[in-house]
Order: sequence, then C-alpha cells, then structure tokens
Amino acid sequence: MPPVKPMLAKSVSAIPAGMQYEAKWDGFRAIVYRDGAEVEIGSRTGKSLTRYFPELVAALRDNLPDRCVVDGEIVIVHDGRLDFDRLTERIHPAASRVKFLAGTTPSSFIAFDLLALGDDTFLDTPLAERRSALVRVLSTARPPVHLAPATTDPALAREWFEQFEGAGLDGVIAKPLDLPYRPDARLMFKIKHERTADVVVAGFRFHKSGPIIGSLLLGLHDQHGTLQHVGVCAAFPMKRRAEMVEELEPLRMDDPHGHPWAAWAEESAHESARLPGAQSRWTGKKDLSWVPLRPERVCEVAYDHMEGDRFRHTAQFRRWRPDRTPQSCAYAQLEEVVGYDLAEVLGAGG
Repeated sequence: MPPVKPMLAKSVSAIPAGMQYEAKWDGFRAIVYRDGAEVEIGSRTGKSLTRYFPELVAALRDNLPDRCVVDGEIVIVHDGRLDFDRLTERIHPAASRVKFLAGTTPSSFIAFDLLALGDDTFLDTPLAERRSALVRVLSTARPPVHLAPATTDPALAREWFEQFEGAGLDGVIAKPLDLPYRPDARLMFKIKHERTADVVVAGFRFHKSGPIIGSLLLGLHDQHGTLQHVGVCAAFPMKRRAEMVEELEPLRMDDPHGHPWAAWAEESAHESARLPGAQSRWTGKKDLSWVPLRPERVCEVAYDHMEGDRFRHTAQFRRWRPDRTPQSCAYAQLEEVVGYDLAEVLGAGG
C-alpha cells in the first residue's frame, strides 16, 4: 500500500562489471499502484502525483496487470528527446491547466522494476527474477507505457552512456543482479556525465542555518552579451561557507541598481531572461531572495548536462579562476551533445 519510497542509487565514477544496466531517465521518479480500476502514482517522497498526469492514469490502467506495484519514471518527450522543463509545468494547482497540458504535452511512463504482482510481494526477490517478471507482464504494453531497455553487457552499457545523452538522458544505472528491493536505500549505482564550465558569480543566497553562504548564483553571457542566470553551486563544507562570506564581501552591492539581474523581483522580467528568484512550484513560500554581487569573479564548476539554457542540476564548485574575465564566460564554451532520438533508446534492448 502507498506510500513506498523508491530504492536509490549512489554515484560512482565508472560503470561496474557484472550487473544489469539501464539508462538513467531524466524525469519524475514514480511508483505506480494499480488495484483494478484504481490507479495511484506516488512520487519519490511518497506524495501523490496522480492529479497531475490524468492521461497516464488511463494508460496505466490499460497496460499494467490488474493488481501490481511498478517502479519507473514519468517523462515528457519533445522533438525526440526528454524535456524536463515541460514536465515541471505539469505541477500546477489549476486542474484546467493540467488538463490542457495533458492534451498538448502528454507524458509517458518508463517501467523498470516490479515490486508486487497479485497477492505476491517482490521486495525480497532478486533483481534478475523481478526483471523477468516485469518483461513478462509488460510484453503487450503499448505507448505511452514502456518497458525500460536493460542489458547485462557492460560494453553495450558504455555505448548507451555515450549515445543516449543526445536524447536527454542522464547516464547509466547499474544494479546488482541479486539485489532485493530496498525502499529509500542507496544500493544501486549511477554513472553520470560530468563537464566543466567557467561561470560568473553574480550573487549568493544565505544558508538556512545562518549568515554563511548557502549557494552561489551563476551566470553565462548569451550571444547578445547579456548575463543570464544558469544555476547555482551549493555543496561546500560549513567552514568554507563562512570563509566565502568574507571573500565575497568586497563585491556586495547594497544597491542592486546596475546589476544585470536587478529586475529579478518583477514577474514580467522572467519572460525575456533567466533570472534568479522566480517563484518555484516546488518550494512554495520558500525565501528565494539573494544578495547581488558585482559580476567580477569567475569560478570553474562541474555539471552533468544542460536543460535548455541552464544547468539541469546543482553544479559543483571546483576552483576560482582569477585568470578568466567575466566577459569571456559565455554559452559558446559549452559542449554540444550530438542528438539522439528517444525512440531509438526505447528500442535499444529488452
């Protein structure tokens, strides 16, 4: 019975041998519960996603066994690749908006694990057996419900790691074949892409615990020379967070006039530029205010991939770059990934 938290993965630097390998999908992790006509979609935190994906409820009812619990990922495909921005638009309080988006940008469900079938729980069943059962029960499934491709060939997994990024995927997940299903435990392995970029530090947010650095606000110049907000880096030891407040003090602007993101508080400004401080559907009333800095310092960060014109996930601080000028930090430095049609990914294995 819901809620059940999904089993998780920890990051490793290389694809380990002797496991089952799957693509790492960039969507909303979801555990689906079906009992006859009743379908419930649970999020990674256990909260219900059902109302946000009404088109999936009907599809899951048509494609899943009568009574089952299935782990997978909700994704939206646009122009042959995953589109996380369109996916986040579905988390909307207005039912009319959700209904409209369900028709214009329909979602799909990628199934990759089986937790229960009929009266039987599979939590203590080894992965290899769970996979065989999942393949069997989804043998007649049709889009938008898909069986995630999987392989035990590490060479093919390395090929997927290189190719599938062009379709918007995160990397590769490796799962021990004898692994039971353990909710909320990091027993799988994820191998993600990592690249570096030199970015402008144009502001920061305080940490929730007090007057120390919580996150640095990062920018890149577009083709017009405008500094666009592209994301944050936030993982620092507590001592380092305090030190950085002093380091950045000379750059603090008491008056944000003249700062490239000075209009962040104006809702209309977010329509034409990427600015920090926009209201988030996920954070609700969370304080998104920030401290503007003169955009004069450059740092190098590591990131996995871009979602449109921003970092998809929180970037990782690597080092200050006093040898780089802010004006030299532009989108042009970023690596372009070769495109790859998602339909090819879904047909890659069984």
